[in-house]
Amino acid sequence: MISDVTFPRINGVSTSIQTFRRDLERLGHDSEVIAPEYPHRARGAESGVHRIVSRGVPRDPEDRMMSRSAIRRLVPRLRNSAFDLVHVQTPFIAHYAGLELARELRIPVVETYHTYFEEYLHHYVPLLPRWLTRFGARRFTCSQGNAVDHLIAPSRAMRDALLAYGVRTPVSIIPTGLEADRFTPGDGARLRARLGIAPDRPVVVHVGRIAHEKNIDFLLRTFTRVRARVPEALFLIAGEGPALAHCRRLAADLALGEHVMFVGYLDRRTELLDCYRAGDVFVFASRTETQGLVLLEAMAQGVPVVSTAHMGTIDILGAGRGCIISQEHEATFAGHVIDLLGDARQRAALAREAKDYAATWSALDMARRLADLYRATAAERAGAPHSAARSKAA
Repeated sequence: MISDVTFPRINGVSTSIQTFRRDLERLGHDSEVIAPEYPHRARGAESGVHRIVSRGVPRDPEDRMMSRSAIRRLVPRLRNSAFDLVHVQTPFIAHYAGLELARELRIPVVETYHTYFEEYLHHYVPLLPRWLTRFGARRFTCSQGNAVDHLIAPSRAMRDALLAYGVRTPVSIIPTGLEADRFTPGDGARLRARLGIAPDRPVVVHVGRIAHEKNIDFLLRTFTRVRARVPEALFLIAGEGPALAHCRRLAADLALGEHVMFVGYLDRRTELLDCYRAGDVFVFASRTETQGLVLLEAMAQGVPVVSTAHMGTIDILGAGRGCIISQEHEATFAGHVIDLLGDARQRAALAREAKDYAATWSALDMARRLADLYRATAAERAGAPHSAARSKAA
């Protein structure tokens, strides 16, 4: 696997890589990861991880740009390991370096498309008109998608978008599943005590990277309506990212003051589970998710969800799944949250549904599907020249 991001950089791609690697190992498959070196990462050996010297990315302090020449220097060592396949996880340096590695090692390459760039890019290139960034994102995605042997989409919506762009490469839907530890009950009371939140205070929770495409502005504006009806309510936001300063300013402009608490990144094994459980309602409104793993994590903790349904979240949200789907309309969304905060019986019923539904998203099952795809892709390459296989697939 090769990726422009992985832990300690916290996001959905990092989580997906870690989850699949663990379960592939349980199934008897070995994997190694090529990923950036991070300046503040604790030094030490990591099993199966090649850290690549990297530099900062302009306007994005969290991410790193790997050195292509340093990746090329790995080729002699990788040749001796008899790899079967390269799996690209991100579309930047990793995509082009992954193609080069696959060519050098004479093995197939698959790629997971985790990011819906069409609704993402304009936040980071604001000077260009939105139609132009959307057009560029589609062309960019189509070009990259047609360069690999097989594409993996985390949801039906992402697969449909890829096909609509004109991608001819076969696309399979394999989402990231939930590991068993996501169902370990968090201790919401412990987190409330640590943060000085009263045990009976109504708490609305959001977890995720604080980025412009996550639509947190909408959630903050919505929360002003929630607070008008539930004056003691608190909005707890876990995560960090490039829009954090903007969101803090907006919260201040909306006079939310002590009714919003930004708590940064939390340890996934303990504090994050506590954070989910500290909430009475989990809220989400991103328009760009190719899956929406945090929704499933909240459900696994038995926290009712109020969310809009866009892109990958459509595959998760639905009747009987411990959630309420809302329009992206401030008054309507706030009304659902207010109703839930005032109805303990409905919250309990949704909590039971949520846990039952989350249990159907087994990480081990998803890893089996991924391993089957690896086998089929490797077998196709072994049985036919690359160009002939591509022509047949098209």
